[in-house]
Amino acid sequence: MLIRQEKSLRRRKRRRRHKRIRAKIFGTKEKPRLCVFRSNKHIYAQLIDDNKGDTLLSASDLSFVKQQKRSVQKSKITKKDIALEVGKLIAKKALEKKIKRVVFDKGGYKYRGRVSAVAEGAREGGLKF
Repeated sequence: MLIRQEKSLRRRKRRRRHKRIRAKIFGTKEKPRLCVFRSNKHIYAQLIDDNKGDTLLSASDLSFVKQQKRSVQKSKITKKDIALEVGKLIAKKALEKKIKRVVFDKGGYKYRGRVSAVAEGAREGGLKF
């Protein structure tokens, strides 16, 4: 019971942080918001135009996980490495749509681990924050 209370407290704190962050940042069509969501197993990234409320692009690690399962040689790939590839993938898709600048939304998470890996991958892919 105590563990359940701690999880809900952490979840509430993250949502509160995200709400506070979202009050300050805003994405447009020319400079969309790069929003990151991470679960225990997966990581997702979206480019969002807040004027219209549209998701312009999205990328997730699900495609990389499927490729890894299909490959004969199963090397040890960490979640952080996969998050880096998700960042590169979203940057590639954005550059194809001629989007070069974004506003980074870490979603209430701390800027470390997989969240920072997505940002690094996006920067390596050519996006400017």
